Amino acid sequence: MTNQSNPYLFVTLLLLGAAVSCGGESAGAGGGGGAASGRAGMPAMGVEIVTLEAKPIEQTTEFVGTIKSRRSADVQPQVEGFITRIRVKSGDRVSAGATLMDIDSRLQEANLSSLESVRAQREVDVSYGRQEAQRAQKLLAAGAGSQMDADRAANQLKAAEAQLRTVDEQLRASRTDIAYYHVAAPTAGIVGDIPVHEGDRVTKSTVLTSIDANAGLETYLNVPVQQAPKLKLGLPVRLLDETGAPMAAETITFVSPSVDTTTQTVLAKTGISTPAGLRTDQYVRAQVIWSTEPGLTIPLTSVMRINGQYFAFVAEDAPKGGGLVAHQRAVQLGPVVGNNYVVLSGLKAGEKLIVAGVQKIGDGAPVRAS
Repeated sequence: MTNQSNPYLFVTLLLLGAAVSCGGESAGAGGGGGAASGRAGMPAMGVEIVTLEAKPIEQTTEFVGTIKSRRSADVQPQVEGFITRIRVKSGDRVSAGATLMDIDSRLQEANLSSLESVRAQREVDVSYGRQEAQRAQKLLAAGAGSQMDADRAANQLKAAEAQLRTVDEQLRASRTDIAYYHVAAPTAGIVGDIPVHEGDRVTKSTVLTSIDANAGLETYLNVPVQQAPKLKLGLPVRLLDETGAPMAAETITFVSPSVDTTTQTVLAKTGISTPAGLRTDQYVRAQVIWSTEPGLTIPLTSVMRINGQYFAFVAEDAPKGGGLVAHQRAVQLGPVVGNNYVVLSGLKAGEKLIVAGVQKIGDGAPVRAS
């Protein structure tokens, strides 16, 4: 049987196809209207917003400083010889003049004993000369002696007294020399490292140890010559601990007039008013504060980096009112201060910065303060 033999079936199929086509178009139109309605009513995203304000910003440079003591001294002998005894150990606290070690002085002590014997003889000569001078004066007065004998006795007395004074000077020098063989602390403080041992031969250039009073401490800063023109007395310096937290606030008290030819740096010093926890020759972080000027800072979390460029979002009024809109802004940033960037350009005071939720929004997205 063919279609020509059943015209009613053919007409029925045409009507069914038309009905299906009309139904599909109606359904598609209804779906499109719903999507358009959804875009127009996009809800505002809740974000954290702060108003930018200019604040004082420090222009700083960090250096590695060295702690030095104005009352720190290297101990060197003033004589040569072999060390016979070391009386202290590293870390001992000693008073000024305390004996630190002994150098063999037997030869000098023998010379001293010999001079003391000579002095005894010279004292006898002086005593005898005085008696002879007195006797000659009495004989002259009695007319039993000559003037020549009196003068001769007086001159012999003067010669004996001069010889005694010479021996006394030699004794004084010998005792002073022997004292150098007992090395004494030049100042009160703590004994440092002792690189020598008993039995070592030392010279006047040998460093025996050091005495550190740990008082009168200073910070030594070596500043490159490029930055040296900015150095001046009274410039603030902040000392930092190992975590970067401030532990002392000082000022520059000395700027060297010359440049170190080896390092091409200029020496600057600061006093230390609170030396607690600091030791001689210790390294510390020192932050020189060159100036303090008003500027803007923004949190690290408010910044995005795209293809090497930094961006931040600001919240601005929507063109037709009715809320806020996020706009992406290219910014130029300076150094990090704490948890903030210093803003060089791209933002200004009074603008509303989005500091949290920037990952959930895009340029032109409606936002609201949460």
